[in-house]
Amino acid sequence: MTSNAHSSRFLRRRPGAAAVALAAATVLLAGCGSSDDSDDPLDGGKADGSSVVVGSNNFAESILLADIYGEALKAKGIKVSYKPNIGSRETTYGLLKNGSITVLPEYNGSLLAYLDAKAEQTSLQGVNAAVKAKLDAKLTLLESSPAEDKDSVTVNAQTAEKYNLTSSSTLADLKDAAPELVLGGSPEFQTRQQGMLGLESVYGLKFKSFKALDAGGPLTQAALKKNTVQAADVFTTDPTITKEKFVVLQDPKNLFGFANVTPLVYKSGLSQEGVTALNAVSAKLDTKTLLDLDSQVQLENKDPLDVAKAWLKTAGLD
Repeated sequence: MTSNAHSSRFLRRRPGAAAVALAAATVLLAGCGSSDDSDDPLDGGKADGSSVVVGSNNFAESILLADIYGEALKAKGIKVSYKPNIGSRETTYGLLKNGSITVLPEYNGSLLAYLDAKAEQTSLQGVNAAVKAKLDAKLTLLESSPAEDKDSVTVNAQTAEKYNLTSSSTLADLKDAAPELVLGGSPEFQTRQQGMLGLESVYGLKFKSFKALDAGGPLTQAALKKNTVQAADVFTTDPTITKEKFVVLQDPKNLFGFANVTPLVYKSGLSQEGVTALNAVSAKLDTKTLLDLDSQVQLENKDPLDVAKAWLKTAGLD
């Protein structure tokens, strides 16, 4: 994924996520956030030596992931406080460097693009190694989860049924059908290598036409639902996928880069027991699971803390 795509990921969140994040901010100001032991996210104060401060960016998925990390740490007897809904990476990275935050849910490829816009992303291991080389010396990246929130080519239910496409199907499986399909996405998706250009050069896909919509937002979702477009660029953990029974096609050649959910940590603030606990979370969290958890929060309006606790119990991490 290009640096432009990475840098804009958090500026083009779906409305549901924005609404939840706004709600979280309102609750925070009222002093009763969904996560217990919450502090002012921008007070800058460091926790005492026995406490781990888990922060999150200002969108729903990050808040949910922070609750998962925090409750996993609590299950190991580690004292945790929360600083939810802080803001963008530009703010949270600084708070990590000065020790105001101990742990933050991150996306490895997006973080690399922030640290080095020109860095190439050819493998998961390579991305993480490049991130660690660019990080402030006081910080480290823990193990990445298989869960990703990134661009995808997603088809609607009618198209999936017509061409026998399932969640195990890859972009290559769309080659014969593509000339009969209209592809939707943001205007820039049409001219990006991590878009139509790459879909043709990497996977040999030539679509019937392209319809300019928005970046994975309500226009794209509506067009895919109404079959105005049969395939579209949709973020892989968008709850609309579950609601409308859309099918995300796998990207085994990593055309869309890497966006694995990964804990970013202030090294001196987290014990080895804490590191082990968070790595265990990463080992259990995949994209399908994250999509389900996001759907519970954003479609069913469940409290993210309750969703986090329930999943940790199911995963044997409570």
